[in-house]
Amino acid sequence: MFSSVAMGLASTGPAYSLAATLGVIVAGVGLQAPIVTMLAFIPMLLVAYAFRELNASNADCGTTFTWATRAFGPRVGWMAGWGIIVADVIVMASLAKIAAAYGFRLVGLDGLADNRLWTTVAGIVWIAVLTAVCYVGIEFSAAVQRWLLCLEVVVLVVFAVAALVRVYVAPPATAIHVSATWFNPFEVPSAKALTSGVLAGVFIYWGWDTAFSVNEETVDSAHIPGRAAVMTTVLLLVMYGLVSTSAQAFAGVGTSGIGLGNTRNSDDVLSGLGAAVFGRHGTGLLLSRLLILMVLTSALASAETTILPLARTVFSMAVHKAVPSRFARIHRRFLTPTWGTLGMGAVSISLFVLLSSFSRNVLADSIDSVGLAIAFQYAVTGFACLWHHRKVLGRSTRDLVFKGVLPGLGGLMMALLFLYAAFVVYADPAYGTTAVDLPLIGRTGGVTVLGLGALLVGVLLMPAVTRGYGVALKLQRGLLPRRLPRHAAVGSASRYVPADNRSGVGGDWYDVIPLSGTRVGLVVGDVLGHGLGAAATMGRLRTGVRVLARLDLSPDELLSRLTDLVEQTAHEAGAGRRIPHADAALGVSCLYAVYDPVSGKCGVARAGEQVGLAIVPPRTGVAGCPELPLGPPLGIGGLPYQSTELDLEPGSLLVLFTEGLLQAADGRDAGLAQLYRVLADGRGSLEEQCDSVVTSLLPGPADVDATLLMVRTRLLDRNQHAEWAVLPEPAAVAAIRTAVSKQLGDWGLGDLAFTTELIVSELVTNAIRYVGGPIQVRVIRDRTLICEVSDTGHTSPNLRHAASDDEGGRGLFIIAQMTHHWGTRYTSTGKTIWTEQDLQPGVAP
Repeated sequence: MFSSVAMGLASTGPAYSLAATLGVIVAGVGLQAPIVTMLAFIPMLLVAYAFRELNASNADCGTTFTWATRAFGPRVGWMAGWGIIVADVIVMASLAKIAAAYGFRLVGLDGLADNRLWTTVAGIVWIAVLTAVCYVGIEFSAAVQRWLLCLEVVVLVVFAVAALVRVYVAPPATAIHVSATWFNPFEVPSAKALTSGVLAGVFIYWGWDTAFSVNEETVDSAHIPGRAAVMTTVLLLVMYGLVSTSAQAFAGVGTSGIGLGNTRNSDDVLSGLGAAVFGRHGTGLLLSRLLILMVLTSALASAETTILPLARTVFSMAVHKAVPSRFARIHRRFLTPTWGTLGMGAVSISLFVLLSSFSRNVLADSIDSVGLAIAFQYAVTGFACLWHHRKVLGRSTRDLVFKGVLPGLGGLMMALLFLYAAFVVYADPAYGTTAVDLPLIGRTGGVTVLGLGALLVGVLLMPAVTRGYGVALKLQRGLLPRRLPRHAAVGSASRYVPADNRSGVGGDWYDVIPLSGTRVGLVVGDVLGHGLGAAATMGRLRTGVRVLARLDLSPDELLSRLTDLVEQTAHEAGAGRRIPHADAALGVSCLYAVYDPVSGKCGVARAGEQVGLAIVPPRTGVAGCPELPLGPPLGIGGLPYQSTELDLEPGSLLVLFTEGLLQAADGRDAGLAQLYRVLADGRGSLEEQCDSVVTSLLPGPADVDATLLMVRTRLLDRNQHAEWAVLPEPAAVAAIRTAVSKQLGDWGLGDLAFTTELIVSELVTNAIRYVGGPIQVRVIRDRTLICEVSDTGHTSPNLRHAASDDEGGRGLFIIAQMTHHWGTRYTSTGKTIWTEQDLQPGVAP
């Protein structure tokens, strides 16, 4: 906890922040500087709660980038990450300027501290040195920083107490007594002044979130960074309130001398105040020099801890493919991101040189511009927390307050500050020290140009960065069923949850395939990998399954044929390559089930471990997973696949899913137990139960995609089908024709009697003539009229055009012309030839 708090305080740089910002705040709001400094604490505390709750559910060094991506998608996530980069890079200019100036003052070279050229050169040197330190390793410097931080806090407190004592014991000419009006925000001259003051105040609190950037290396990473963030903001509130009040009481807000309103001191209020408070001789000189040293080390520590989260954010964005993958490279010896650290250091130097060239006051302009980037980033974080936890806000009062209300208010306050400051306050060319003539817009404040311009660069880059994710997701959803078909055998509902990061669109799929004899095929599959390749592979496999399913293969045989297809495709793709090509379909998991609503039997086979099946019988309502033989993933080879036959009661609930559905639980067993509980409590329609399962098992965004397919089985009513056993004798043909015709009359389908009699007569005659043995005839009235003739033969008839002098071969051709579909499926006892005839609208049951 202490290390996390120390890191947050060091990154904030209290002495540096006050030295660089207090004069800016006083220039805007006058005597109300102390209360404005304290008011900036409120949105910061609210956003700190958002960071705490998001980190508790998903500790990631990408922080706002990762959380916003998961909550709102890749576009908002990219802009949030870009906001972090903009804020960190711009603030390096401010840090370099302060470090350069205070470095010269520490050794008595006050003339060089006011020289733009020399401060620019020294600032470049400081950024380069600190970048190298962060690249090589920061273990030693981190230990030194903790001691310097403790000394920094002590010196600031001593300065504040000494200043207040001097005000009431030996006051200087500028001193004014503390007044209650200083703490009344309604005394601020205007809304513009209040906004600029609060936004500058936001800057001095910024940095406490650095602890979240190293949360993956923190003990109890889900809780300690959040507690440290809240504690850090409270400590900063006390420190800033004390120092700003005492400094204002001692120096006043005058525009000359040591007055805080003196524009010549606005970028460095503590160097002059230190000598005035402590004196220039003996112990006073030592304390004033110590104060300068503390501001210098504070700026250096803040710069170092700014490079750290900047490199970590860029590293996380590279891992998620939001920036080039080279930024994710880790140095083998130093274990630090090479491109992320050195690249961002080079960018910081370039921007510092650019600002020094065209800005008359680098410090003031960079601080205000950073304030815009900070407000944008924190607004997104607050809204991301609210949206991320929206499904659990009603769970308890605590969840509602800390995961919804407080982060939402923090995000709203930051958003309003950003909009009002960017388009009203900072856009005024009279604000600040720099203005720019923009085409079509005119003269605009330099702060708005720098702050919004940097963010707009991210908007221009966003389409190229997020295009891959959008295309992959569109392809994935286009290849999945748009809607599940209505079927007499089952009622069905499904959900596909894509992974929320940019590389996370995978190849999970589901399908419901109508088969002959009112049977239905149920499929879920999981393709390895992410992106366009996985989505395209999913489409290829889904098409393959549908084609093989229409051949009426048993589940184990279908998976065997499918794995042959995968192996052949992989072999062809690798032919002629020097380096073997690894096809994305290799290692795919797939579960295929066939349910028969006439018998109530369901055959199931499984390839791979990444798919599962749960069943809820209607009588007990207790969910469980049947024991299914585990076959190898597709294309891997190994033991043959095996089918398992299950007897299902009418109304049984079948839940087919991929392992991504269980990712939020602590292990597969815990995930299954949670799934069983949700299914046992299931009420309402299948759509509502799907929503309940996804909400409970995936309360937040997903790391990998997940698929859920829920079906409720039905048995066909006895009035919907009829079956007869036929003797293998020619005389039996007339009898079965009569029986089928009578059944159709009972169903009100007399108009189909002639064609059905012809179909039955032809198929039964062929069975008697070429096969012999037991013969079964079955007719089913569904959305079509289905006629099936089963025998013990294993040879399927072939459709052909009979020659004019052939005595046979026309019967099957005539049947094909009279029916909508026909085909053959093989069973354990022989084969079944089936036909389907369309019914008139309104006749189907």
